[in-house]
Amino acid sequence: MLCSRMNNNFSILITTKNRLKELKRTLVTLSPLLKRGDVECFICDDGSSDGTQAFLESQQSDIQLWLESKSKGYLYHRNYMLRTTTAKYSVSLDDDAHFLTENVLETISQYFETNPTCGLLTFRIFWGQEAPKKTATSDVSYAVNGFVGCGHVWRMQAWKEIPDYPEWFQFYGEEQFAALQLFKKGWYIRYAPEVLVQHRVDMLARKTQKDYLQRQRRSLRAGWYVYFMCYPFAIAFRLFLSSIWSQLRRKTFKGNMQATRALMLAFYDILIHVPKFLTNRYRLSNSQYREFTNLPKVPIYWKPHE
Repeated sequence: MLCSRMNNNFSILITTKNRLKELKRTLVTLSPLLKRGDVECFICDDGSSDGTQAFLESQQSDIQLWLESKSKGYLYHRNYMLRTTTAKYSVSLDDDAHFLTENVLETISQYFETNPTCGLLTFRIFWGQEAPKKTATSDVSYAVNGFVGCGHVWRMQAWKEIPDYPEWFQFYGEEQFAALQLFKKGWYIRYAPEVLVQHRVDMLARKTQKDYLQRQRRSLRAGWYVYFMCYPFAIAFRLFLSSIWSQLRRKTFKGNMQATRALMLAFYDILIHVPKFLTNRYRLSNSQYREFTNLPKVPIYWKPHE
């Protein structure tokens, strides 16, 4: 069981499953931060079978562990860690991501202190297995309409004012749900380009991996979940039908049967969750929706300028 210390400004939260090699590399890069007296680190292992748990238990460190014998899901652990920590700010990192900039925590503190309505910072993220040769950027900070799961930080005061991530989403869509709930409560998200994260993912290889169909299905349904839970009903139905037509036109009519199967499975997921869409608890008003959609989109992929 995790137990947060009362004198921490920062928590670093990591959920992992069967990615021991990547986790080891991430922990090495975090070592200087974990030596600070104002930082705690939580790691939740979601039922790994690759030796991750034995490795974590063998480490002599201040990292707090939550080890599951059976998988309970990514969002279950994210919610659990955020509910447990007593830190002022909580950094969420994927087990295959690490910082490429220095003085990260000082930068985070300065952002929050100078932006009192900022509930969350989303970082500049480079996607690739090799670090970029150039890390400088001309990007500036501004308010955005979402954040990226593999690298962001919560002002915990804001997190406590909104609902937990919907665990039945499983994966994908939870960040957009949270972004909408933050906005509804008067909090804003800021893009913080001064903090650069490398997400060590081969995007091209993902399309050939065996879980590609599952990812496509979950990505589609997550967008639809958010429509029906958080958007005004008329807008939700219009966007839903537009999304289906786009998938048919761009993929099904061109013979992409794998994408078509993902579309059908995602549609089935929508049908079985209809009762969850009938509440107004999470829904924005028409005026809130218009204001939210006027915000710039969050930058997901950063590429260095040549």
